[in-house]
Amino acid sequence: MQVLNVNSSIDSKIGGGMAERTFQMSRFLASEGVRCTVLCIDYVGLDKLRVLALEPAKVVAVPSLLRRFYVPRISWEKIRSLVDDADVVHLMGHWSVLNALVYLALRLSRKPYVVCPAGALPIFGRSKGLKWLYNIIIGNRILRNAAGWVAVTSAELPHFESYGILATRVTVIPNGVCKEDFFAVDTEAFRRAKNLPDVPIILFMGRLNPIKGPDLLLQAFASIHNFIPQYHLVFAGPDEGMQSALMEKAQKAGISKRVHFLGFVGGADKLAAYQLASLLVVPSRQEAMSIVALEAGICGTPVMLTDQCGFGEIRLIDPALEVPANIAGIADGLIHILIEPGLLSRVAPSLQSFVSQRYTWHSAVAQYLSLYEDILRPSASK
Repeated sequence: MQVLNVNSSIDSKIGGGMAERTFQMSRFLASEGVRCTVLCIDYVGLDKLRVLALEPAKVVAVPSLLRRFYVPRISWEKIRSLVDDADVVHLMGHWSVLNALVYLALRLSRKPYVVCPAGALPIFGRSKGLKWLYNIIIGNRILRNAAGWVAVTSAELPHFESYGILATRVTVIPNGVCKEDFFAVDTEAFRRAKNLPDVPIILFMGRLNPIKGPDLLLQAFASIHNFIPQYHLVFAGPDEGMQSALMEKAQKAGISKRVHFLGFVGGADKLAAYQLASLLVVPSRQEAMSIVALEAGICGTPVMLTDQCGFGEIRLIDPALEVPANIAGIADGLIHILIEPGLLSRVAPSLQSFVSQRYTWHSAVAQYLSLYEDILRPSASK
C-alpha cells in the first residue's frame, strides 16, 4: 500500500500538535511496511534529524511562497505525480492551500482520500472572512467528496455534521504517544540551563497563541498566587505574538519573578520540562485532542486541562483534572489540585497507566490501516 500524507508542516515548532500527529502517524505507518510519503512545506529549514527519523517514509518538503497563508511553491506536475503514485491520500487540517491543490489532483486522478481536520473545521480565530470564502470555493467540497473521515475525538463529530457529514460515517482515531520516545533525562541540568529556581513548577507547553489560552492561565495564576506561594509558572513554547503582553500582565500583577518564558523546547529539553513540572496545565480555548496532555501523562506528570481539549476521558482518573475554559475555572482547579493533600501523587501513576494502555501510536495506526483497506477494497475487487 502506498499512502501520501499531506500537511502544511511536520515541524513541531511551527505546526504544533497537527505536525506531531502527521509525523508520528507517518513514522508508524512506515514501520508497518506501508510505503509512506509526506508532502509538506519547508518554512525555515526542516530539522534533518526529524526527517531521518521518518525513514523509511519519504519527505517531500516544498518551499513557501507566502508564509502568512502557508502557500507552497510546487509544480502541478509534481502534485499530479505524488497523487498518481499513491493508493490513498490523507489530508491533514482544513484551512490549507496545499490541501486544496492536492484535492484538485485527486479529483482528476479519481484517487480515494481521507480527511482528518484535527479540530480545524470550526471558523475560529483570525481570518474568519478568508476561512468562510475558502469553504465556499473549495473547503466544503474537500470534506464532502472524501472517501473517509477521521476525528481525533468524538467531541469533533458535530463539526463534521455542520458540514453535512453524518457522524456515523466518521471514524474516531485518537492521538497517541510512543512510550519509547519518553525516557528519563537530567532535569536538574535543564533547570540550571534555563535558569529556573529550585521550586515546584506549573508548566504550560505550547504555542503562545490565543487559541491555546496562555493568557487564561496567567490570569488564573495571578488571581490565586498568594494561596500557592511556592509555585512558579513556566511557559514553554514559541511566541506567536502574545509574550510581551503576558510579561506585561505578570509585571502589573506583581508576579513577574514567578513567571518564566523559555521559548520553544524540543527533544531532551521537552522531556525535562515535563519531568520537572509538578503539573502540566492545558488551558486551551479550543483543541481537538491535546497531544501535550498525553506526552506529560506518559512521563508521569499530572495534567489539568479545560473541557475544550477533547480529552474528557481524563475525568475517569479524577474529575478535578478537567475544568471550564475560563479564568475562574482554571483558578479553582489549580487551588483544588495543588492544595488537596496527596492528589498530585495519586493521579500521576494512574494517568501514566491510562495513557500507556489506551493511547499508543501502534493501536492508532492499526485503525488507520483498517480504514484504508476498507476504502480500497471495492476498487481492489474490480
